[in-house]
Amino acid sequence: MERHVYDRMAEIDRDHWWFVGRRRILTALLEKFRPKPGPMAILEVGAGTGSNIAMLQHFGTVDAIEPDDHARAFAEARTGLTLKGGYLPNVPLEDGRYDLIVLLDVLEHIPDDLGALEALRPKLAPGGRLFLAVPAMPSLWSGHDVAHHHQRRYTAKALRAVVRKAGYAPLHESHFNSLLLPAIVGVRWLNRLRGHEGGDEDAMPPRAVNGALARLFGWERYAAVRGLLPVGVSLALVAEPVGTTR
Repeated sequence: MERHVYDRMAEIDRDHWWFVGRRRILTALLEKFRPKPGPMAILEVGAGTGSNIAMLQHFGTVDAIEPDDHARAFAEARTGLTLKGGYLPNVPLEDGRYDLIVLLDVLEHIPDDLGALEALRPKLAPGGRLFLAVPAMPSLWSGHDVAHHHQRRYTAKALRAVVRKAGYAPLHESHFNSLLLPAIVGVRWLNRLRGHEGGDEDAMPPRAVNGALARLFGWERYAAVRGLLPVGVSLALVAEPVGTTR
């Protein structure tokens, strides 16, 4: 992504409703579908500016990869961790080390998503799991996806297919960011009618509105852990390597 996109993310990712609500949903999914109790060895691929690392550290020790030098430096200053650089599969990682590997809004950036998932499979410890969050609904493609250098948005069927082809068995999937879907669809269609490319959807609302949106979005965690959201702007999937004993 462009440097100004990382800078904007770092500026808003602590308080903006989308980041706050998303962390609540991801935390609930991680608690429900973690591969084992107790501290885990976790790898975050594509850590960006490090906004997920504190959340992940509640579940264990975290290693992280971030190929962008600028974002990696920001994440290291913010977290005190030393992150690995480079791109999969050319990042040295120990086989069988990780109980949990997470890619949180990262897979859609990778041109060869299948190759990346295949490269990560041997890095999981026995019983380890893969956790993905991606943008859903290709029909919502907009200037926001272009600005963030997305390669694609996923349907649930397409995400399951690439995960299975890479040698994993899906265990759970759920859309999220569902309650606000009508408003998001309306804004994006209105932008298209106006000839506006979008890409400026990260504006910080007034404090009261931002808090209300964060609570509304975060409430979806109760439905997401039960797989009760059949449609939404985002999609989460938990999987484990084929043949792994739970």
